[in-house]
Parts: sequence; structure tokens; C-alpha cells
Amino acid sequence: MRPPDRSPRMAEPSLRDRVLALLRRKNYQPLDKVGLSKALGLHSSERRQIREALRALESEGLIARIRKDRYVLPAAADLVTGTLQVHTGGNAHLLTEQPGQKDIFISEVNLGTAMHGDKVVVRLDLGGREPRRGESSEGRVIRILERANETMVGTLQSTKKFFYVIPDDARLQHDIYVPAPKVARVGDKVVVKLEPWESRHVNPEGEIIEVLGPAAAPGIDMLSIVRKYHLPTAFPDAVLREAERISENIDDTEIARREDCRQQMVVTIDPDDAKDFDDAIHVERTSHGWRLSVHIADVSHYVRPGNALDRDARARGNSTYLADRVIPMLPERLSNGVCSLKPLVDRLTTSAFIDFDRTGKVRSARFAKTVIHSAARLTYRQAFAILENRPVPPTPNYERGGRVHLDAKPVPLNVTPALRERVQIAWELASLLRRRRFERGSLDLDFPEVKVWLDDQGRAVRMEKIENDISHQLVEECMLAANEVVARELKRRLLPAIYRIHENPDEGRLAEFREFAASYGFQSGDLMQRREVQKLLGAIKGKPEEYAIKLQFLKSLKRAAYDTNPVGHYGLAKTNYTHFTSPIRRYADLVVHRILARQKAGDAGELSAAAVHISQTERNSADAEKDSTLLKKMEFFQRQLAARKPEAFNAVVVDVRSYGLVVELPELMVTGLIHVSSLSGDFFQFDSVRLRFSGRKTRKTFQLGDKLEVIVCRVDAYKRQIDFALA
Repeated sequence: MRPPDRSPRMAEPSLRDRVLALLRRKNYQPLDKVGLSKALGLHSSERRQIREALRALESEGLIARIRKDRYVLPAAADLVTGTLQVHTGGNAHLLTEQPGQKDIFISEVNLGTAMHGDKVVVRLDLGGREPRRGESSEGRVIRILERANETMVGTLQSTKKFFYVIPDDARLQHDIYVPAPKVARVGDKVVVKLEPWESRHVNPEGEIIEVLGPAAAPGIDMLSIVRKYHLPTAFPDAVLREAERISENIDDTEIARREDCRQQMVVTIDPDDAKDFDDAIHVERTSHGWRLSVHIADVSHYVRPGNALDRDARARGNSTYLADRVIPMLPERLSNGVCSLKPLVDRLTTSAFIDFDRTGKVRSARFAKTVIHSAARLTYRQAFAILENRPVPPTPNYERGGRVHLDAKPVPLNVTPALRERVQIAWELASLLRRRRFERGSLDLDFPEVKVWLDDQGRAVRMEKIENDISHQLVEECMLAANEVVARELKRRLLPAIYRIHENPDEGRLAEFREFAASYGFQSGDLMQRREVQKLLGAIKGKPEEYAIKLQFLKSLKRAAYDTNPVGHYGLAKTNYTHFTSPIRRYADLVVHRILARQKAGDAGELSAAAVHISQTERNSADAEKDSTLLKKMEFFQRQLAARKPEAFNAVVVDVRSYGLVVELPELMVTGLIHVSSLSGDFFQFDSVRLRFSGRKTRKTFQLGDKLEVIVCRVDAYKRQIDFALA
């Protein structure tokens, strides 16, 4: 008897694949939708499928539509699809992920009616020839595939004859004409619904759909950010009802099903004003090296696939941390309550237990559903003090969102010898893992952060630079280790999953960055070689130009994202990587927890769609967070001006232009300009070769790297620009 054929059968090619295969034929002549249907032998009942396939392929930039609605491969017609990035000056670049294709410059006159963030089709200006690999060129927008925004936020203004709205985003170059408002007043922040815009020769028009309030009123600036980025402000009733039904108490039968880790001296280490604690650690020495226990809040126990909590969390994708508030992924009852790993209470967790040898190599890893009882909640400052054997400060008492709680007294922390020892043993392992990581080629891409502290009215009162010190590094290395072993386990199981990926950079973009670094005097070898990148990053460390060069390097890299294809993480130099450690604030981690626990998480198609969606929500939140912090920085300096006693700040000259000195305030991570006209006491001439200004009489010079003391003299919040003068 013939044995059954167990060889895998080739799946039938999808309609998408058949369309692409047809367009790739050498003898293909451009066809419209009807012609393609006939060429593919489709029945009339399949017209809807071909229509949807063509729309999706065009949106993804894999095919392009030319005259008479015929379809071709983009390269065949010098067409490129991408996302438009408009600059404040009016010109733009098309951002595209197509291999070997550099970003395309588009002058203001070639934008048509396209706006910042729109997905568009651009025709390359190449004189009729094929673009060469990596070539940068100009182009013009010929079609808008998808508008980035149906609404925009701005300030209402008027002339004697009409009303108009000035967009908050300086990259939206045109004022929006609106009908005479019934409620809004001139100077109010408003939300405008845009009407179809057909001609660049006339301003776009719209309708005011929401009045936020006077632009200068407290809280309106942050509300504008919320509306601009379409962030949710409340949870649906069904979600809140579901959250309220979750008990604060843990059932004894649930504890009995889990591995009991309540005797471990588990600690959390988080920022001063953190409220949601989703990761805790325990490190102990063993006869072979160390055992690291990473305990993560078991959100998947409470948020089940398909329920109201889950659907809303997926839609949000992640929590968003604005300067004055947190917009959480989960209701407060979960994020700050039953899921948060607060000290001295029992909490359900999913844990990774990782054994390392004395060289820091992973010997084994296992995973379990657990219950813990955190021994202490440490802030980074407290952990840093323990590691440096200094007196440990008390725990600050802050309102949620970061406002300074003026009346609340700090809470003393009982730092026992056992607690000190636990933190120091954790750093023993973490410092070894960190050293090994950089030896394997990991890149130091960390930037210090600036925390803007607000008063009870939400006004910026001070700024603080948060360094990536060893307390932050301790937590980071433990989380990286857990993320890596979980990713390895997911790959071993051969199941569809979501990974955190960072693709290798494009050679052309790295070549451009190499020239940029050379313009500052930093030469480098082939930056496709990881060691050369590490050398360059090491050479600029601590230099005045470090921030500018490092920022440009980040811009030359591809953006980290979520994907079902585990291609690894370039920046971390890791073959296996996912996000497992923050399920309270990231939906990706929640999905990974479900897959690790062999719970229902969705098929490959569903997970792929989820990965695309949460990559988009992450980018949107990151832009909103950056925008809100910058807005509060501007407010801080505006208040300095209003006080008429501006504070003096240390500054470093990071660039010299013909019109003045570009300076950075290292402690505040703020860049501004000292205009040449404000350099008093002499006539200063610009030396374009030595990049410096020299006084005619005094011979005094200002050049790259000079340390100065400056005060703020002008703030343009709309353009996000600050001018300084010498103190």
C-alpha cells in the first residue's frame, strides 16, 4: 500500500501575488482594472476582490496608477510612493522604505495640495532614465493616496472680511478659511474639519467643529495636543464596567495554580512619579553564576481576547505620556490598581527565570505563571544612591501626570542591609550583561531626557535632565535579557507572534550621515561595519557636537517597529528580540504574554495587522509626547521672559553660521540661536573656513565648542524657536 504523501503542499498564490506577477512580466502592457481581470481569468463575481487588491497594493506603494487608470510597477513609470514630511520652510521630503531609494526632495511648488503626513505618489525628475540604486533626486506629487488628517488644530484669527485658522503645526503651510463662527472668539484654540482641497492657488477651507478655549488659558495647550494627535480622553462605559467587575482580591485557588515567589525579595525600580509598576526583579548568585527572575504584571489574566477591555486596548495600542498627564492604555483600576506591582501586596505575574554563567552567557530559561509580593518600590534616584553607597533620599509624593505636589511630604524608605545587597547583586549581573552587549556590537543610542516639572496649574516651573545612569542601566539590562529569551522561545515554538524589530540601515543613508559627521571633523570608515559605527559614536561622546551628530545618525536609521517576521534588532545587535516587559502600557507585550501562555492570540494575518496598527499608534504617541514636552519647554522660557529676570544658563556652541551661533543648553537639552547682531562690544566677522566669529578690534572669537553663559531673549512658540543673548 502506498504511504500517504506527507510533503507540504504549495499554497495557491493569492490574488495580490498574481497581480504582481502579471505586472512583472517583460511583455506586460499597462492595463486597467477590467483588463487585469481578463488577463487573470477572473469571473465577474470576483470584481470586488480585484478592486480591493489593487487599492491595497497601490496604498502600499507596490503598484502605481497612471493615465486612464492603468496599473504598472512604480519603477516602470519613475513613480515612488511614500509619506510626505513637510519642513517649516515649505519644502518637503518623501519618506520611503523602498530598498536603495533615498528620500526624495520635493520643492514647495511641486507639493500640489498635499500636506504633511499624507501618503502620496511622487514622479521622479530623472530626465526619463531609470533611477540608480541609492540615488537622491527631486520629484513632484502627482496623487494623494491617503490624507493624514481630516481635522487640524489651530488658533482662530480674522480680518475685516473673513475668518481663518492658523494651524498649530508649522508644517501645515496654509491658513484655513472658515465661516463666521457662532461661539468661538478670535484667539481661541479650535478644531477644524477640513473640506476637500483641490487647488493650491486658493487656501484650504474648513468648518470649526470644536472650540477648545482661549489659547492662553491653563490646560488648553495640552488639550490642543490631545486633539491634534487624536488621542482618546475617556474610556467607553462598557470598558469601565468590565474593569469595575475585576476584584482587587486574588482568589486562593488562583494562587494555588501558580508558582509562589512571595518569599523572594522582589523590588521595582521606576521614575519618581511612576504609578504603574509592571516589572519587578530579583537577582541571586548561584554556584554557576547568577539567576535573574523578571516578574511582569499578568495583564493577560484580566484582559481576555475579544472583550471590551481588549478591543479598546488594541485600538489605543499603548499608553501616551504627555507633559501634564498620562493617557493610559488600560483603565486606572487596572493600570494603577490590580495589575500594578505595588509594594507589600500580592500580585499575579508572568515570570522569566534566567540562569547565567559567570561570563554572562544564558545557560537556561524557563517561564511560569507566578504570584509575587514586592518588598520595596525604589525610584531610580534611590537605587542610584544605594549603588553609590550614599544616603538614600525619601520617595517623593507626586500627583499622577508629573505635577509637583506642593503640600505632600516625601515618604521615608526603610533601606535594610538585605535590600542594599539585593540591588548591588543585581548590578553585578547587569553591568556584565551590558559589557557583553556592547562587545557584541550593540550601539549606544541613548539620549538623556529632560523632565519638565509643572505646578498645580499645569505651568512649567523647572526642568531637570534625567541621565541614563547605572540605576537605569540595571533595569534596562534585566528587561533586555527577558525580552531576548522570550523571543527565542517564541521562535522555537514556530508559532505566529509579534516581535520588536529594527532593520539594518540603508547603505546610501549611512553614506550621507558619514559626510555629515565629516563636516564636523569626525572621520569614519565604512559605517555598514558595526565596529566603525561604534568607533564614531565613541569619538563624539562628550563633545559639543555629540547631540547634533547622534540625532542625525538616528534619522539615518530605520525606525524600530513591530512585525511578525523576526528579523532581529540592529541597534541592540540582537537576533532574537520582542517586547514582553510592559503589558500595562503596550499592547504588543500583552499579545506576547498570551502566546507565551499558549492562549488564543490570533492567526498570522490577525497578528500582522495588529503589528502594523500598534507600530502606527506608537509613532503617533511618540510624536505627541515630544510635541508636548517641547511646548512646555517653550512655556518655561516664555515665563522666564515674562518675569523680566531671566535665569542665566550654561551653553555650548554646537554650530557656527553666517547669521549667528547655534548653542545648546546641555542641562536642558535645548538648542537656540545667538544672533550675530546681539554680539555687542565689537563688530564681529564670520570666518567660513574656521567656522568662527572674530572681533575686528578686540580679536575676541566665538567658535565651535566654546562654553558660554546665556539668557533667553526671544521665544517663538509657533516656530518652536528660542533666541539667546550672552549673559
